Parts: sequence; structure tokens; C-alpha cells
Amino acid sequence: MSDLPLDLKTREALEAAAFRRLVALLQHRTDVQNVELMGAGGFCRNCLGDWLHEAAIEAGVELDKASARASVYGMPQAEWKAKYQGEATPKQLARMAGSIERNAKPPQA
Repeated sequence: MSDLPLDLKTREALEAAAFRRLVALLQHRTDVQNVELMGAGGFCRNCLGDWLHEAAIEAGVELDKASARASVYGMPQAEWKAKYQGEATPKQLARMAGSIERNAKPPQA
């Protein structure tokens, strides 16, 4: 989006709205497992929470990793795992491993 003719404030507001929509979708789609997200897209709910935590650190804002992840999951991560996380299949794990290799140096925004 950096090539769009928008001022920084507008661009950041649009990006924040898109992020909130993605998080809402992931909270709704509890049937989509993190291992599937990692295998297909190279990121998962944990990644989003960690990126939020890292952004907070960069901005000098107090936000621990567990709280950042909970904001993505919509509940504490352990609670989400107990309610929704299934056992990963060997095929899912292999696809995730391949995705992790391809994303060894992910792009930074």
C-alpha cells in the first residue's frame, strides 16, 4: 500500500481497519487451524500476535506477548487451543515446514 497516493495517517487507518477485519475473521473461523494457515500462507494467529507485540515494543507501548496473542485469538491462547485446536496431520506438518523454509526471511512492512 505504500505506493498508494495516501497520506500516512489515512494509510495507517486503512491498514489498521484491514488488520482488525483479518483478526475478526480468524476469531470467527475457529475451524481453520494454525498449522493450515502456516502451510498455506506462512503465518498464523501466533505470528499476528507476535507482530503486534513487536510493533508495541517499537512504539514504546507496554504489551506483553500473551496479551497480544490473546487480542488475536479473542481469548487466552491456551483457552483457544483447548477449545479448537486439533491434532495436526503429518501432511499438514510437512506443508508447514516447507512454508517456514520459504519464509526464512519474511518481508518487513
